[in-house]
Amino acid sequence: MEKDKNLFAEKIVAGIKKHFPNPRIELNYKNEFELLIAVLLSAQTTDKKVNEVTPQLFSKYPTPQKLAQADINDLCKIIKPLGFFKRKSELIKKCAQKICEQFNGKIPSTLEELVQLPGVGRKTASAVLVNAFNKPAIVVDTHVIRIATERLKLSKEKDAEKIELDLAKFFPQKDWQFIANGFVLFGRYICTAKNPNCASCQLYNLCPYENKAIK
Repeated sequence: MEKDKNLFAEKIVAGIKKHFPNPRIELNYKNEFELLIAVLLSAQTTDKKVNEVTPQLFSKYPTPQKLAQADINDLCKIIKPLGFFKRKSELIKKCAQKICEQFNGKIPSTLEELVQLPGVGRKTASAVLVNAFNKPAIVVDTHVIRIATERLKLSKEKDAEKIELDLAKFFPQKDWQFIANGFVLFGRYICTAKNPNCASCQLYNLCPYENKAIK
């Protein structure tokens, strides 16, 4: 049984690699501070839209210290295209203040410390760990939840943290960083919520999804 599970895990990774050999987060950033803020801003909007506002944001507020002192109204003007701009403006300012007060202006590099920051949950923290610090972690967003539960049946859980634990048990740690970005892109562009692209999917023959399109 364990051997079958390991083989299934290997085949999933191999299949997704055919679609995305070197999956990368689609947010633009130059350092861990920019990535953290960009991920926070990406809630309920697209990475593309975030990438359109962050150049101006980081040009004006390039460090946690600068952002911690930012005028909320100015932040609102910059990030207004993203929606929920007042809440997001307040959130990123509070996050920057906490970084300055508690972490001496440096972005923490552990899950336990990252989740102490305002607005930072496990998903955001894991994205920062994987992409900014090159550490193994699994990112569970809406795409990954759909793939792990409904499509590939890797978890029966509904809670994101429990799904993360199931994926961490299923895939060896050496694959976590690949899965973190690979699953997100796979769900975003191939195994979509509506009209999944089953015809071109490299996991088609492995996929137990009852409603997959017939080739």
